[in-house]
Amino acid sequence: MEDAVLLKDIVKAFPGTVANNHITISVRKNSIHGIVGENGAGKTTLMKQLYGMYRPDEGEIWINGKQVVFHSPRDAINCRIGMVHQHFTLVNSMSVVENIILGRPVLKYGFVDIRRAKKEIGLLCGKYNFDMDLDAKVEDLPVGLKQRVEILKALYLGADVLIMDEPTAVLTPQEITELFVTLKNLRDQGASIILITHKLSEVMQLTDEVTVLRDGRVTGHVFTKDTNEQELARMMIGRGLLLHIDRQEAKIGGKALGVRNIRCKNDDGMMVVNDVSFDVHYGEIVGIAGVQGNGQTELIEVISGINQEYAGRIEIDGQEVLTKSSPWQRRAMGLGHIPEDRQREGSAPDATIEDNFLMTTYRKPEINRHALISRKKALQELEDMVREFKIKIPGYRAKGSALSGGNMQKLIFAREYNLNPRCLIASQPTRGVDIGAMEFIHSHLARMRDQGKAVLLVSNELSEIMLLSDRVLVMYEGKISGEVKAGELSEEKIGLLMAGIVQERGEQDVE
Repeated sequence: MEDAVLLKDIVKAFPGTVANNHITISVRKNSIHGIVGENGAGKTTLMKQLYGMYRPDEGEIWINGKQVVFHSPRDAINCRIGMVHQHFTLVNSMSVVENIILGRPVLKYGFVDIRRAKKEIGLLCGKYNFDMDLDAKVEDLPVGLKQRVEILKALYLGADVLIMDEPTAVLTPQEITELFVTLKNLRDQGASIILITHKLSEVMQLTDEVTVLRDGRVTGHVFTKDTNEQELARMMIGRGLLLHIDRQEAKIGGKALGVRNIRCKNDDGMMVVNDVSFDVHYGEIVGIAGVQGNGQTELIEVISGINQEYAGRIEIDGQEVLTKSSPWQRRAMGLGHIPEDRQREGSAPDATIEDNFLMTTYRKPEINRHALISRKKALQELEDMVREFKIKIPGYRAKGSALSGGNMQKLIFAREYNLNPRCLIASQPTRGVDIGAMEFIHSHLARMRDQGKAVLLVSNELSEIMLLSDRVLVMYEGKISGEVKAGELSEEKIGLLMAGIVQERGEQDVE
């Protein structure tokens, strides 16, 4: 059987780096082919060439046995290739049907025929078991449905090769399960799917075969049934996975963060955080678990000072925080914050990498003398962090958008770590990063705890919460549904609380 896609001896270089170094990959028809590797391994660059966004410097692209040359994504689409990007390309103010037909509108007498378009898209939804309100505004959809709209867009344009770039990075566990069902259904109905990811558990669940990249080269190709996560990790990072984090016995100190009776509403006036109280002490990591959308994001916005419209009381290092205190004033009290959305809140893609680092660092006394910023000192600190955190960058004056998502996440973590906070809020700190970076960030969070600092960890990854936390608080519908201590941690117990099923003792009081 001929391949759906053959990438043959592909080379792509940028100033200072060779992103793809003579890569050859074949993708069988009617299969799910995983492409895995660390951040900066060359995965997305390779797929952008398959989708016509970049031209290879060397090598050949073959589709269904025919060599092709792509000058733009339009050429790829004409060859029935679709791509769902990690960061969606939807127009939020438009409806689902309007977004789907944007690239190929259905016309009647020179006008867009929405009725006929909805009929065509409805047939697609029926074929692939998509339950979708075509009249809904995209801005009102949860993330999982937005991704489904992106998939429908590609299918509507005729794609039978679908590239999925880190598709689960922003999904809840339930949405991930639904996505896997969708992708397997697409494969079974004749599609070929290329899955770019760094999550080895998902590779093992979903793919038929896997190609591994490291430093722009292919380091292995295996059928999924013949491998395991440890073997894939060795091909990715040169060693197996760390199954635990070395850390000292907990030495609990005084109260670093106090949260009392916090209440806040969303823009629609709904109570999304409802009477939440807890403490975080020095020398411990407290995890907050829960399905996304149960108030975790809004709670952290209140604690960090992003949202100042709330009721209740917050204390940092024993000192009460004024409700209208800015995020920087709270930082000055010893609070650090890694925001969950690195694009919207954590970085400025159009600013340089150096300026992205300076966004919080510029207030450090070592850098800011009498309102004058020492660029030399700032650059030295940035160089130290890049080296320590092994961040791959094309240059300090390059734009932030030049970094892969994982390397930007590492830069944000390094920026906060460099400020030496006494209490760190880490919201989704490893979202979108590879296993090597994940282990590195985990070890640094454990080091902060061992140094006597406090960490409040918010994560949708239950395995991450269980690996790092001394205590776990579970949020459900804006409230703390329970607390589980380290010795009692189990996926079953936390999972029940995440679903709002409270243990026999009822809701637990948390100090």
